[in-house]
Amino acid sequence: MPRWRTCINKHFQWSSPVAQGLLLCVLTFGVLLPICCHRLLYSYYFLKTVYLDSLSDAALEESYNRGQEALLFWEGVDSKESLKDLTETVAKKPDLLVTVVTARRMEGREYHYLLQVTQRLASLLKTCGDKPCAEVMLCDVESGPYLNEDVLLVEKQFLVVRRSPDERSKIREVSNIFEKEKKDYVYCLRKGWDLMRPKNIIVLEDDALPGTDFFPLIKNLLSRKFALNTLYVKLYHPERLQRYWNPEPYRILEWVGLGMFGATILLLIFSHCTSLSLTLSFPHFLFLTLYIMAMVELVGRHYLLEVRRLSPQLYTVSPATECCTPAMLFPGNASIRAAEYLDQVVCAQGNAKDMVLYKKARSTPGERAHSVEPNVIKHIGAYSSVRVNPLRPKLI
Repeated sequence: MPRWRTCINKHFQWSSPVAQGLLLCVLTFGVLLPICCHRLLYSYYFLKTVYLDSLSDAALEESYNRGQEALLFWEGVDSKESLKDLTETVAKKPDLLVTVVTARRMEGREYHYLLQVTQRLASLLKTCGDKPCAEVMLCDVESGPYLNEDVLLVEKQFLVVRRSPDERSKIREVSNIFEKEKKDYVYCLRKGWDLMRPKNIIVLEDDALPGTDFFPLIKNLLSRKFALNTLYVKLYHPERLQRYWNPEPYRILEWVGLGMFGATILLLIFSHCTSLSLTLSFPHFLFLTLYIMAMVELVGRHYLLEVRRLSPQLYTVSPATECCTPAMLFPGNASIRAAEYLDQVVCAQGNAKDMVLYKKARSTPGERAHSVEPNVIKHIGAYSSVRVNPLRPKLI
């Protein structure tokens, strides 16, 4: 019998580790995971052509229903019960100021994103007890001739700031949408600081829906040592960009560490199974490490991160990623430094405000920037107020 055939027979007998490993990979990656993960939006196995439209439509319907519920809520708020002069009654130097940046939307107005976000904030503020968790300020950057109808409803309860008519005329002259968006952001950063001198500032875009544990989580983050030396903390990163196979060095370390931990557990289990020939050896350890790494990447890192929601202490903080700015935490007076950095650059396509802040944090000596995972907010904005929208928005 030829030597190559003898070698094949030796390695592909059921009792051989090679055959067992091959069978394990075929069953896992070819059968089990496709069956379990084909409906998971952020998995490699997601059947986009089959399920994306239905999931996108379901998300739009859920957001629409939430928006209509919020509309009824704010229409039912009695302005007589609201504060007479919010500029005089808001706390000076609060521990936390939440600034919501908003503008009138040409499309998707029936979803009432701002009303959804402010309803959630109003609900969360009621759970804070005697000492308020935060002050909330709405920054209306609408520069067009029409009023932002949703802001008119919410200003019964929350402080609203707007540019003067002359300032609105000047900002309308800015034709570069990325530069205008940056100027709006800087205006809101500075206005919040000038009015209240808060100890910390969170800036939310009007389609960033806070989670139910929003304020306890922010309190936990601010109590950590890193918050004393950071320009900003990103509270959101797109789920589709949270994979391990990404140019983020810390994720590679996390990925390898998870693979090694899983491999150790599997080896300990297999070593007690007499029907399997896997033993505590380096080749087996290496194989199982790669096996676990491939499995968690194909299933989707996003779903692994969701386990961390069990406790605020489990949320992980890492170096900041590039995109995006729906929710940003500026500890201490960092909002002023961020505004100054943004003022130094003219934004354009490919160099929007998120990229400017990211580059400044990396290139300026002594500055740091961080991201939190999993996401602290849910990005509900299927329709943008500053960019061209598709006819039928999709989740990915």
